Amino acid sequence: MSNTSATKAQNKGSYVLSISIIGALFFIFGFVTWLNGILIPYLKIACELTNFQALFVAFAFYISYTVMALPSSWVLKKTGFKNGMMVGLLVIALGTLLFVPAAKTRTYELFLLGLFVMGTGLAILQTASNPYITIVGPRETAARRISIMGICNKVAGTLAPLILAYFILNDGDAFVVNLAKLDGIARVAALDELASRVINPYMVMTGVLVLLAIMIRYSPLPEVESEPENEQDEAVAGKTSIFQFPHLILGATALFFYVGAEVIAGDTIIRYGIAQGFAINSAKVFTSLTLIAMIVGYVLGIVLIPKVVSQRRALEISAILGILFSLVAIFSTPTISITAVALLGLANALVWPAIWPLAIHDLGRFIKTGSALLIMAIAGGAILPLLWGYLSDIIGLQNAYWILIPCYAIVLLFATRWYKLRSWR
Repeated sequence: MSNTSATKAQNKGSYVLSISIIGALFFIFGFVTWLNGILIPYLKIACELTNFQALFVAFAFYISYTVMALPSSWVLKKTGFKNGMMVGLLVIALGTLLFVPAAKTRTYELFLLGLFVMGTGLAILQTASNPYITIVGPRETAARRISIMGICNKVAGTLAPLILAYFILNDGDAFVVNLAKLDGIARVAALDELASRVINPYMVMTGVLVLLAIMIRYSPLPEVESEPENEQDEAVAGKTSIFQFPHLILGATALFFYVGAEVIAGDTIIRYGIAQGFAINSAKVFTSLTLIAMIVGYVLGIVLIPKVVSQRRALEISAILGILFSLVAIFSTPTISITAVALLGLANALVWPAIWPLAIHDLGRFIKTGSALLIMAIAGGAILPLLWGYLSDIIGLQNAYWILIPCYAIVLLFATRWYKLRSWR
């Protein structure tokens, strides 16, 4: 009995340690990812961009997931999950380091390259950590574990734009007013000074990322390879390609549109608020409000799933809320409209945690490639915000939110029908 108790305690300790380490990584995801919310208005000023041009910040960051997801799967097959996480952190660090020459030269393209490299590192990191957190414990509680990870992610995301804004746009309103009075050499000097403000924060991030990579390398994080055998033999019998799993392909489609909607809600709200007449010092907190709403949603997920509602039912409710909040954002007055965009965080919170385990279930030996495909769907965060930026320059920022309606409609389709499909016939 004592040996059995000791083994159980050891297993529990290993489980808690694994969850804690992955939680720290999800904190990093959130911090790095949601910096874009403040970078978009910041670089719009510093590099003198249109709305459409500024949204290339999101495009460069998220398109890397599509480009690098399958190579990330190859990296993981060579390194395993644990060493893959270390590699991902080091690649992110290289991306943050590129912000130094980008700021010194005020070269927008170099900023975009840095964002692409950061996204590449995150693609490796997420391709490893998302399936890890799904299969490290019982599948029935996967959404709960991912919700806990989501809280780590969104707490970091709430803090990130506020911290970065303190260093780079603390005097945003006064700077814009003063900039309008300058021309020639004085204007260039002011913009150069604004661009240089990102150097110190990004140097600090580089150091932290390298330190974390070293810690992961020497941590006792256990390796997890795949789902249990009794869940994979029958499900993958005769399968030769991930394209023979309709629920995976349709899950990736739903994730594409969901991530696009999530990034639009979080990364455009500051710019939208400024355009609606809010001061920069007020608008700079709007991304954080969206993420606070997401944290509330994650907490509800932890409490309610699976005891009160199933993963699938939570996904269905989330999609319906997304449609309702989007309509309110489109048709309301500025304050109510911005509140509705922020509340999209509540609608978005449980979508990823619910879609991921539903889409990855029964993949067996295809789990790493399937995970890479789902990570590729994050490209929705590159393409759809860019389309929002293009529409906002033509029909206005508020009307551009019409793009959200089909996004949530597709998520609703997955929640009601697509998740059940195991054959294309």
